[in-house]
Formats: sequence, C-alpha cells, structure tokens
Amino acid sequence: MKASDLLVRSLEAEGVKTIFAVPGEENLDLIESLRLSSIRLVVTRHEQAAGFMAATLGRLTGRPGVVLSTLGPGATNLVTAAAYAQLGAMPMVMLTGQKPIRTSKQGAFQIIDVVGMMRPLTKYTRQVVGADGIPSQLREAFRLAREERPGAAHLEIPEDILRDRSDAEPLESGFVRIPVAEEESVQKAADLLAGARRPLLVIGSGANRTRACRRLDDFVTALGIPFLTTQMGKGVVDEASDLYVGTAALSSGDFVHRAVEAADVIVNVGHTVVEKPPFIMEHNGVRVVHVDFSPARVDPVYFPHVEVVGDIADAFERLRAALQGRSDWDFSHVSQIRRAARDHFHERAASDEFPMRPERLVRDVRSVLPGESVVTLDNGLYKLWFARSYEAHGQNSLLLDNALATMGAGFPSAMAARMVHPDRPVVAVCGDGGFMMNSQELETAVRLELDLVVVVLRDDGYGMIRWKQEELGFPDYGLSYGNPDFVAYAEAYGARGHRVTAAHEFAPLLERCVRTQGVDVVELPITYAHDNRVLNEEIPALARALSLPPAHTES
Repeated sequence: MKASDLLVRSLEAEGVKTIFAVPGEENLDLIESLRLSSIRLVVTRHEQAAGFMAATLGRLTGRPGVVLSTLGPGATNLVTAAAYAQLGAMPMVMLTGQKPIRTSKQGAFQIIDVVGMMRPLTKYTRQVVGADGIPSQLREAFRLAREERPGAAHLEIPEDILRDRSDAEPLESGFVRIPVAEEESVQKAADLLAGARRPLLVIGSGANRTRACRRLDDFVTALGIPFLTTQMGKGVVDEASDLYVGTAALSSGDFVHRAVEAADVIVNVGHTVVEKPPFIMEHNGVRVVHVDFSPARVDPVYFPHVEVVGDIADAFERLRAALQGRSDWDFSHVSQIRRAARDHFHERAASDEFPMRPERLVRDVRSVLPGESVVTLDNGLYKLWFARSYEAHGQNSLLLDNALATMGAGFPSAMAARMVHPDRPVVAVCGDGGFMMNSQELETAVRLELDLVVVVLRDDGYGMIRWKQEELGFPDYGLSYGNPDFVAYAEAYGARGHRVTAAHEFAPLLERCVRTQGVDVVELPITYAHDNRVLNEEIPALARALSLPPAHTES
C-alpha cells in the first residue's frame, strides 16, 4: 500500500480517533489518506494550540494525543507544546513533515534539523527514512509516549517517503503492565506507618492515574490518614473529604506546611522533581516513604528513607491490607488546620470589591459548577488561588500546569477537555495575557460547535510578574499592555461576549453561560492589589499562630 495509507492504518491500530493539525504541502498525501480514514482531522489556527490540545487529550485519556505539522516553521511552533507534554507527563505523538530526502531541489529552504531540535524535549525522535519502517517506528513512538513517566515523542516523515509503497502491515498495539514493588519494601513502609503517631500522605502528579486514584481513595477512606496534594495531584482523591488538608501552592508559610511540620512519617506518592514537594527534608527525625513507578532522584532536599518502586495502585492496595484496623494515630490537629484555612478563604471570598478579588472568583466558580465539571487554567497569579482553594472532586477536574507553567495553554486545553467529555460542563479561566496568546482558536471552537465558557480575567498586565516585581521592591514597570474589547472580539468570531461590571453579577452570568450551548467569553476585571499582603504576610502569620503538636524529632 501507499506509505501514507500505511501510516494512517498504523495510527488506527493505536486507537487514534482525532488528529490536531495545521497541515502543509509536505503532508498532502497524508491528509488525503486521513480523508479516507476513520480518524477525525481537527484543523486549528496555530500549531502551538494543536499541540496543547493533543497533550490534553493524552492527559485525560492516558492514550497519546496526536498533532501534525509541516516542516520548518510549523515544526518550530510545536516546541512549546512538546515541552508542555514532556514536563507535564502528558502522552503525545508529534508528526512533522519534511522536504523529499532523495530528490530535493530546493536547497535548504525551510529546512532545519527538527529531529535534533526535538531531542532534548522528547522521549523519542526519529526521521522515517523508508516506508517499511513506519509501523515499527510509530509503535515505538506510541509505546514510549505512554510508558511511565509519559511524555512527548516525535516522528519526521519526508514528503517522498509518504508516496512510497510498502508491503508492510500495521503492528498491533501492545499491552504493558508496570511491575509491582518488592514485598520487603512494602513491608518496611507499612512498619514505618504502623510505628508513626501522625502520618501524612502527600499526593503528587505521578499518582494522577486512574487505577492509582481508586486505590488511593480506598487507602485514605479505610485508614483515615490525612492527605495534601501538589498542584498537579489535585483531584486524585476527592477534596471534599474531611481528611483533605490542602494543596501546596506557596513555597512556604501556608497552612498545609503546618501539617507537614507536625507529621512524623510522610508518604510521598507520585513525586517528580519537576513539581517539587511541599516540604524541604531536614535531619529532624521525620521519615519519608517514596512510592512511585520509578526510584527517587536524591538531592539535598529529597532523600527518602524507604522507596516502594513499582505499580502505585498495587502498592497502596497492599499497604492498606497491611495496616487495616490501625486506629491509634493522632490526627486531632488536621481539623484545626483545615478549619483555619477555610475560614480565612471564605472571609475574603465574601468581598464585593470590584474589580473582583481572586478569592471571590474561585468561590463563585466552585459554587456554580457541578462536581463533574472540568475547569482548565492558564498561568497567572489566579492559579495559586485555584490550586489552594478550589476543591477538586474528581481526577483531572481541575487542569493546571505546574510543570512547564506556560501561558497560552488554558483555552486550547478546555477545547480538548470538551471533546473528551462532551457531557460535562467545561470552563476555561485565563488571564488576558495568556488568553491572547491563543485567542485565535475561538474560530476553531465555534467551527467545532463546542459548548464551553472562557472567563478572561482582565488586569491589563502580566499580573503574576507584577506581583513578584512588587515583592522584590522594584517599581511597576514594563508589564502593562492594552486589550481589545473582549465582548466585540468574541462576537467577531461568532461566539457570545459578556462583560461583568460588579462582583455580584458574575456567578449568575456564569450559571447562564454553562447552561447555554455554544462558546461564551466572559470579560471579568480582577485585582491582585491585596495578594502580596495576604499571601506573604497574613497567611503565614495565621498559620504560625496555630497551636499544633511539635514535630517528631527522634532519630
């Protein structure tokens, strides 16, 4: 068969249903093969947005999302999306075109070393040099993209190779199961927990896998051990639980850090060096258990005492069985920490100040949306407030990026989330800076007839950097810009535009938008004027004032 048909059949064998793309002339044979296939081609307005959508599809399904671009500038536009998927552990496969490698007559026009460019950003990158190699190279790209720790893979497919013919056949998608941890390591972890007085579970991004979520929920429910999460571990266990202490959004001084100080054994599950844990280990007697698919990477602030390396779900099922019936732990301090954090948040979330405070924004979004909703965030100061104060009631119900932490991903992520979950409300919350980096995808969302809401937080500047600028004592300079009329801007694309003029208007407007079909863009002025005082002074002072049991200090 023709090589482009072989490639498409191999993609179908991998279970691919959708490809996000900005095609070029080097891809035209592949585009024709896709036209005759079962795969849906979603054309976007920028390769970066297509990459963000593919990565998010991978994040939500566990199966690699696929993005297609042409050579040269199309491929370079995928670089940020590649890093986004790689650092965020989102399985994604990138296919890029290239000029003919046998009979090129255009010299170096548009040609760069794309494979070399992708090498530090991916788990696998190759140029396909013959049609017969397509099935095995594609199978390897998908295998590695999905293998723990997931990430990005890349294949460059020259134009003349797509036109070749081959007798090769697609390879079947393989089945792989992570090995389980050795019994001795599980028993040592169980012994540490059995001898603990105030154990604590810290859930990181690596635990955000469907089987692991179920077993962690069983573990927490059965044993009553309190837990906190990193930002990308949110929702692994339902945060409506009374055992949820909070999420580590600040580097230090928050309420959750008091729970860490009071713990004598910390079980750190799904830890990754990309997203640092919410504590710095010291030689103070606290014992740390590392549970993950891979061994710990030891550094000056992370040197666990016991490592349980293997399938996370299996490890926690065995730990739960080993500790069943344990009841003499002391968690009396947890409710005090949880209550103090909630009281502080709700007091400020009741403010009618306008432009709106981020605490009020978080409260209103949570109060309006049902539990199965999906909220996607771009990157800005509001992300800290959502991380620490928005209770996620399910896995991947709050999608934020605390790995590459790139601007521009929030809106495309919402589009992909709506495609994966057509029966769930989806709301994107974006700063005006991040939204404008991929706002052209409003046309894509309208064309695809997606039902979603985009809340654009307007402060006419790079708010998080301005916050840091103020924190460091620098004058306000170089971080302001202008904005379009977002209502008119949305309507120009065929979406509906709305403008909030008072704090009390937002919640009922959001509720109407969620119930309405189509794309709604809500312009919401926001202020971060109080954030330096609240985050850097008020919260640390209140957290320090809590009367908690002293940390365990015996060696």
